[in-house]
Amino acid sequence: MKPTTLDIAGLETVYDQLAVAIDAVGADKSELLLVKLALLAANRLGDAGQFGELIAAAQRDL
Repeated sequence: MKPTTLDIAGLETVYDQLAVAIDAVGADKSELLLVKLALLAANRLGDAGQFGELIAAAQRDL
């Protein structure tokens, strides 16, 4: 089975949704929002190893 990925338009939609959510919770709660979102996404993904790979990818070139 081929992994499901988003096209550019889908990624832009996700980016916009995330930006709106971060603005809505405010600077003092944005870190908590991102941690909760990451844990929900990891649970949905269902694979701690793959999630670790995503963390490493996100850390690159920061």
